[in-house]
Amino acid sequence: MAYVISDSCISCGTCEGECPVNAISAGDSQYQINPDECISCGTCAGVCPMEAITEG
Repeated sequence: MAYVISDSCISCGTCEGECPVNAISAGDSQYQINPDECISCGTCAGVCPMEAITEG
């Protein structure tokens, strides 16, 4: 199951650089995870300072 980014995202960009498959990109108001590319490794969730990324 792909990870998702909640509304508590502050758009710091920390997660984007950590994704091994480049599934994270900047959206209009916050970062987004492409569910078709996400491999559910959890690396992004581990580095998010706001704990805004969860498996969804």
